[in-house]
Amino acid sequence: MKEFDAVIFDMDGVIFDSERATMDCWIELAEKYSIPDIKTPYYKCIGVNAAKTREIMINTYGKDFPYDRYAKEASLMYHDRYDGGRLPVKKGVRLILEFLKKHDKKIALASSSKKETVISQLRDADILRFFDEIVTGDMVEKSKPEPDIFLKACEKTGVLPERAYAIEDSINGIRAAYSGKLKPIMVPDILPADDEMRQKAEAVLENLEEVADYLS
Repeated sequence: MKEFDAVIFDMDGVIFDSERATMDCWIELAEKYSIPDIKTPYYKCIGVNAAKTREIMINTYGKDFPYDRYAKEASLMYHDRYDGGRLPVKKGVRLILEFLKKHDKKIALASSSKKETVISQLRDADILRFFDEIVTGDMVEKSKPEPDIFLKACEKTGVLPERAYAIEDSINGIRAAYSGKLKPIMVPDILPADDEMRQKAEAVLENLEEVADYLS
């Protein structure tokens, strides 16, 4: 078995298929309001917090872009479709959580989403109980790709970054974990691993079942 004390998970795109669900909502909005090329800025927003997402969208479409109104509409659309346990869970989630608990490893979450959303989605999926610590985007000043959220998760969990694996699907997430001296594992979701990701990640694996096999 690999030498480690904790595993810190990203949530969107790793535990839930929520990146794709959110993108689908934005694509519908783009068609409704004739927003051009929505996927290009959306890809840049994967893995970052709400403030950084807003900044990226305004920089892309200009200061007059009504981002707040569109974001609220996208959020209402998303929650109407996926709240109450309807958000798809990624392959191998329960398997790897049970594996880590069996081997007395610490489990933490480092998600750029808001705490209220994170707690609600984990509870609805009946997996909240597995997590020893949860750190969210509104609990740190700097968003991924800065390492702050992973370092805070390590601190709260009581483990050294060098003794923790970070499971990420995004470019910004892998950069953050690598910068924080954690052991990054990439499980690509919407975007494939590029040369930078393959260099910075200890491994690039297809799903969380493969991650459990790798750790064991």
